[in-house]
Amino acid sequence: MQEIRPERVLVLGIGNVLWADEGFGVRCVETMSQTHALPENVRLLDGGTQGLYLLPFLEEADALLVFDAVDFGLTPGTLVTMRDGDVPAFMGAKKMSLHQTGFQDVIATAQLMGYCPEHMTLIGCQPVELEDYGGSLRPAVSAQIPHALAEAVRELASWGITVTEGATPSNDLVDPSLARDAYEQGRPAEDDACRIGDYRFFPSAAKVRA
Repeated sequence: MQEIRPERVLVLGIGNVLWADEGFGVRCVETMSQTHALPENVRLLDGGTQGLYLLPFLEEADALLVFDAVDFGLTPGTLVTMRDGDVPAFMGAKKMSLHQTGFQDVIATAQLMGYCPEHMTLIGCQPVELEDYGGSLRPAVSAQIPHALAEAVRELASWGITVTEGATPSNDLVDPSLARDAYEQGRPAEDDACRIGDYRFFPSAAKVRA
């Protein structure tokens, strides 16, 4: 087996923290920043839903590790690891709007332009719920974050990168106002929020109100 020793590594979390389990990847890199000390050649990045704007970051990396909520068609909360050529085929949980470019398209573009990272690993979690506008990670998905980070540490170790307990400050993470603690504490009560849509246009909600 070929030994992998990348000089520049990008650890990327993608997704939308405003759409329940879509935020899994972003919460993973946020938590990793708070609990793990990474060497200088490893960059932590909240990629959000930036799509093709992420291409320059891929160009700079020799190896890429991605956290994301991915629809594998498995039991909700299931964690799956994919590598290299298998990554593009399994990227892209259900996207919430037409302007969001699937990350598989980002990888395809990077490959076409000749600067896709040589090594790629996807650590994905099967979402429980995506259509909860303003909702948080469901317990089954949230519980997988420590396991996803442990898998990431093992993967980085296989690349010759030592990760220890500590912290990795980064300016490339989610805005502080959307950090998980602030976001959760600022959530309005169910009666004050409208996360599933206007009941006049959702028959199931109308039945509940009837």
